[in-house]
Amino acid sequence: MKTEGVVYLVGSGPGDPELLTVKALRLMQSADVVIYDRLVSPEIMEMIPSGVSRIAVGKSPGMHCVPQHEINSLLTRLAKKSRTIVRLKGGDPFVFGRGSEEALHLRQHGIRFEIVPGITAASAVSCYAGIPLTHRSMSRGVRMVTGHFRDGEALDLDWEKLADESATLVVYMGLSNIETITQQLMYAGRAAETPAAVIQEGTTPRQRMVQATLSTLSREVEQAGLSSPVMIIIGETVALADQLAWYQTQEMSDETTCLDHC
Repeated sequence: MKTEGVVYLVGSGPGDPELLTVKALRLMQSADVVIYDRLVSPEIMEMIPSGVSRIAVGKSPGMHCVPQHEINSLLTRLAKKSRTIVRLKGGDPFVFGRGSEEALHLRQHGIRFEIVPGITAASAVSCYAGIPLTHRSMSRGVRMVTGHFRDGEALDLDWEKLADESATLVVYMGLSNIETITQQLMYAGRAAETPAAVIQEGTTPRQRMVQATLSTLSREVEQAGLSSPVMIIIGETVALADQLAWYQTQEMSDETTCLDHC
């Protein structure tokens, strides 16, 4: 009797390959096929053995490489060929990763699946930037939201709740709407001088960060030329990055070496 395959919905974490879970690495190296997103870092892709088939289905802002329904169909079709499939996603599959959509589709078609969590970008990128998401007397909670709705929908969020000064706000995929986000938060009552930061490609050697205030963030990010993927963090704890930022990218290390020895 023919046995159908299994689909592993695997979170690859934020980009640093050393932040992969042991299970994620084992599955990547033993899979028949890896179906991967754009946000999986090149360093992690290099860890997949050369004999493993790779299929790119990554999405870029405003330009979807493969529609979600086609990804769902691809997973089902491959699983019915008795293969071990790793659906490799940036961050965590269940945090703005559409992992639940794919899992529901697999369940509806009787395909066995497992969810392998990954370190989500909110916690990892903030740590590498030296920004605690919570800090006694500064932030009593965290709110994580998406800054981009599908199919060009208007960004309709509960701005009054998000303007809560007692919590740190983390925005995924918000670069294209950064001006709207900052303006709406200020209209809802969040102070213009609230510390804010945007981190590009956090936890990787390409990490760049812009620190500003809520009122100046959009302009300074544009001037710096940051590009996706980025994480936006807004709240009083952002100011602690001046003391807690510890991660030096290769670019920063090279500059330091030059200053020391040139």
